[in-house]
Amino acid sequence: MIFLTNYLTIRIPNVMLYLEAKEQEQHLIPLFCCPPWAMGEMLLFRCKLGVLQYTVIRPIISSITLICEMVGVYDEGKFGFSNARTYLVIINNLSELFAMYCLLLFYTVLKEELSPIKPVGKFLCVKLVAFVLFWQAVLIALLVKVGVISEKHTWEWQSAEAVAMGLQDFIICLEMFLVAIAHYHFFSYKPYIREAEEGSCFDSFMAMWDVSDITDDISDQIIHMGSTMRGYQKKKMFS
Repeated sequence: MIFLTNYLTIRIPNVMLYLEAKEQEQHLIPLFCCPPWAMGEMLLFRCKLGVLQYTVIRPIISSITLICEMVGVYDEGKFGFSNARTYLVIINNLSELFAMYCLLLFYTVLKEELSPIKPVGKFLCVKLVAFVLFWQAVLIALLVKVGVISEKHTWEWQSAEAVAMGLQDFIICLEMFLVAIAHYHFFSYKPYIREAEEGSCFDSFMAMWDVSDITDDISDQIIHMGSTMRGYQKKKMFS
């Protein structure tokens, strides 16, 4: 989202005014029945907020996962409502789905303006991996659940859960090879050669750890939400 907005800012001085001048965009499937977000500030704000919520929820889910694993209630490789993993996976993927929806909606509105940087390929390289990893993990867990992968259909020194985890890890290794090829094609280094020559390796290394763009965006969204809520309360009082 930051990549797209930064690119648009360079080409379009005021993105919000530009969005207000465009025709109203309706929600995509499966939210096409919901009232559309007004073009302009509301659309930009809600798309940003939808993407940013995942950057907050994901670390929280990861921390809870670590705690659940330590106390023995996570149950990696099992699929059922008696373990914490199922609930954490559902929450995480609902958050991710909404973030991807907001990103897709933003791209749909500005498809022509963003076409020079070919964002679809970049989007699929990053996001398709998450979807494939999740659904194949669900499929393998279901195979364990229905008995296709069971104690009778595995090695004597391995449990069904261990085979499921090993199968998932093996498939990921194969997939990452294909993903690496796709990344090389869609995330070419060539547009950044000049910047790389001007800076040092140490500067690039430190920039890799810089998350100020995310923290600044989260802070801006919180301030915006606060001012929106105050405006809504005042409007409600006067009405």
